[in-house]
Amino acid sequence: MPIDADALWVFVPAALALNLTPGADMLFCLGQGLRSGPRAGVAASFGIAIGGFLHTLLAGLGLAALIAAHPVAFDAIRWGGVAYLVWLAIDAWRRPIAAHSPEVARASTAWRACRRAIFVNLLNPKVAVFILAFVPQFVDPARGSTLLQFLIFGAVFNIGGTIVNCLVGGFAGSIGKALARSRRFARGLQMATSIMFLGLAARLAFDRR
Repeated sequence: MPIDADALWVFVPAALALNLTPGADMLFCLGQGLRSGPRAGVAASFGIAIGGFLHTLLAGLGLAALIAAHPVAFDAIRWGGVAYLVWLAIDAWRRPIAAHSPEVARASTAWRACRRAIFVNLLNPKVAVFILAFVPQFVDPARGSTLLQFLIFGAVFNIGGTIVNCLVGGFAGSIGKALARSRRFARGLQMATSIMFLGLAARLAFDRR
């Protein structure tokens, strides 16, 4: 077995506790669910999972170590993420209220939500740094390929996170779908989503390592 069973039993509850802690990924899934319905919230959750797995792969290959050691690289990716979230906030604010109707949401937003979630996750260097700080505690070089161990632990972490984010995005989407039938509430959803994206951008911009 490439990983130690005892280490896995310790890793699983620790990873679940971290997945249940509200963070940028969970808030993004919540915002997508409110904005475009349950399918978009769930799709965003899978997009976050894809981005998280890619971060794990890069961490295993050593890129996360480069980001952690060189503030310039860290800041370049961080500010790219800030710019992208600000663009999402502007797009949410300007989108026609009709775009919040359940019919439009079902037809056109799931893939877009997934794609945006991938970029949001990949452009958050704190995810890579977090993986580099957390996963190596459970990796044992004596058991073989560290990359394989990184991928296994990363998969366990992402599965738990995907389940949690799907529940959050799906539940929020159900509420948003009901509220979107009212033009007034639809406008409120636009404003709330835009403010949420701006809040995520501010958190990424000013939250230091």
